[in-house]
Amino acid sequence: MNRLFPAPLLSVALFALWLLLNLSVSPGNLLLGGALGVLAPILMAPLRPQHAHVRRPLTIARLIGRVGTDVILSNLQVARGVLRAGSTPPRSAFVQIPLALRDAHGLAALSMITTVVPGTVWSELALDRSALLLHVFDLEDEAAFIAHFKHTYERPLMEIFE
Repeated sequence: MNRLFPAPLLSVALFALWLLLNLSVSPGNLLLGGALGVLAPILMAPLRPQHAHVRRPLTIARLIGRVGTDVILSNLQVARGVLRAGSTPPRSAFVQIPLALRDAHGLAALSMITTVVPGTVWSELALDRSALLLHVFDLEDEAAFIAHFKHTYERPLMEIFE
């Protein structure tokens, strides 16, 4: 069954989307939608990454809460930095953060977190995944920022994915 439907929800979604886009449930559209729903996931299965082994649901909930809090606080910090930019310009800097996280899913989650949190931009990941280059909007203490980043984001992601 897994060989015929490697991603059953995707198959159903493609079938429904096909019918919805065509606004018809004619036999031809049912056949084409069914073929699309079955063949597309089979043909694209080799492109899918390995399955993630997610652990520690409580850590996931805490991380989501922490990211939500950081989004609000960072928005306020960036707004304050922009408003006082005339008198005190922000101290923007690129920060190289050594990474212990190696899991592809964990790195993808880390990239999304840094994208969502204002004031940080994911700039580059080393080819061997050993370091991350971030641009920080207003950096006071680089060592403190690295320690905070690793403790707040990297460590929980390692608990979840590794």
